[in-house]
Amino acid sequence: MMTAARSADSGLAGPGELDRYPYTEAPAGERAAALRSWGGADSDLGRASRRGTASRGRGLHGQLVQQLGQMIVSGDLGADRPLVPEEIGQRFEVSRTVVRESLRVLEAKGLVSARPNVGTRVRPVSDWNLLDPDIIEWRAFGPQRDDQRRELDDLRWTIEPLAARLAAGHGREDIQQRLGDMIEIMGHAMGQGDAITFSRADAEFHALLIQAAGNRMLEHLSGIVSAALHVSGGPVTGCERPAEASLGHHARIVEAVALGDSAGAEAAMRQLLAGHGDGERVVPAPREH
Repeated sequence: MMTAARSADSGLAGPGELDRYPYTEAPAGERAAALRSWGGADSDLGRASRRGTASRGRGLHGQLVQQLGQMIVSGDLGADRPLVPEEIGQRFEVSRTVVRESLRVLEAKGLVSARPNVGTRVRPVSDWNLLDPDIIEWRAFGPQRDDQRRELDDLRWTIEPLAARLAAGHGREDIQQRLGDMIEIMGHAMGQGDAITFSRADAEFHALLIQAAGNRMLEHLSGIVSAALHVSGGPVTGCERPAEASLGHHARIVEAVALGDSAGAEAAMRQLLAGHGDGERVVPAPREH
């Protein structure tokens, strides 16, 4: 149920927000109440409600998108499952407007389709926008977590070394300064044992580097990298093991970018990525141009 969130409705998160929120379990009493409201243990929606609703501070609209999105991606609401707006509104105690707008968001993500005389139904995985940051996160914390993290790792190896190479050729001193600031923040946070601040600065570093590449299509993919950093090491930390080695690789990237050393920047990024994931990936050689 979402009635408890009515007094804390703070609206949707702004575009490009890097502060991602961890999934949490609802209190036992809340889970039980939600389960009863969905009609018992035999209901698909009832079973899914046991996990509770993860509030991101986005208000009723955002919470409903979050809840239904998780349920679809986890498979609790399978393909071609009808979604009846009236039932959703009643079960979650939200207005018809909230339900309608939430379903529109899910439709834009490819998770559901609404057709005249057919209604709203869950779409198959092949129709989902798998590059959507929300879907990335929902998959990464659901049954498909292993596949999602492996796929994200592969994408990062494609996107970020190229971004580092291009950034070294653009000479953006303003962004170089901000990259250095992020490294300083990461170092301080690591010394304080502050994993959350480290994670946020790390995500900002990688977003800035992609911005410095000067390629709008790459920049459009920065949300993928941010989502990947959020899920790569769990629900809180961006890097799996924040350490001096990681800071050293970040610093070498900035140094190479400042020197206009494209090959060096790309190689440093590959070394940084090699420190994440399962630790067994062979570091490919920088591409020859």
